[in-house]
Amino acid sequence: MTSRLLMPVRPVRFRAGEAPATEVAGSTRPTPILDREHPLVTALVARVLSESEARGAVTDRARLQVAHGILVTAVRPVYSVEDRRRVSRTLRLGRGSCSQRMAVLEAVARSLGVKTRVRGLLVDGSFWYPRFPKLRAFVPAEVLLAWPEFHLDAAGTADGGDGADRAWVPIAELFTGLAPAEHGGGFTNSGAETLFEAVARTTVDWDAPAACAGSAPCDLSAHLRTDLGRFTSRDELFARHGQTMCRTARTLAEPVLGRWSAGAGGGAPTRSAA
Repeated sequence: MTSRLLMPVRPVRFRAGEAPATEVAGSTRPTPILDREHPLVTALVARVLSESEARGAVTDRARLQVAHGILVTAVRPVYSVEDRRRVSRTLRLGRGSCSQRMAVLEAVARSLGVKTRVRGLLVDGSFWYPRFPKLRAFVPAEVLLAWPEFHLDAAGTADGGDGADRAWVPIAELFTGLAPAEHGGGFTNSGAETLFEAVARTTVDWDAPAACAGSAPCDLSAHLRTDLGRFTSRDELFARHGQTMCRTARTLAEPVLGRWSAGAGGGAPTRSAA
């Protein structure tokens, strides 16, 4: 059982597999959410470049992998419900939801000159049941997920080419050559690991590709209710379709869920130190 009382009213939308095919160019521009010119973000980018140089990471993909690794340890995973939170605030707090940490990675990419865009996915709320076994009645019926995509050089060269050789790479494909059977299984949406961490160790796919269709652990397509298509930024997605919870629900839930560490337990929320 899931709840629709906590959700905003959404406009008419497409079902899974019926999203509009209009090409979206993406952008490197800052946005209210992706405030990449903020000093906290520029400091993070400087750290990414420094560590990338030390590791010999010379491609955009490699630098984003370095950035991902930094964020896994620097920003604590929590269940925050404010998807429109500025990246700089997430960095200042040192904690963020899966969506908020993905936004930080997008801001880093844009700072590096890599275009980003997002795919809007409405995921069945039951996908989050393993995290909230005693609170299922309060889980929204659908969760709006902004799934980032990065415009990367397809050949993996250092200079990135002139743009003609670039392709859109979903966040789940930033780390290539992953096989679920060789990386501890697929993503189960339980415990401390979130989608943000999972993409570095296993394949995560919402489209049931032939390589992992059916029962394979990387296939999450059964949980996808609606594909809303691509958007130039997550700002555009949330402006058009709202966030997962309505404003009243977010206001009541954020003080608790925004500090509740992922994997801390599925009963009553356990508040951890900021």
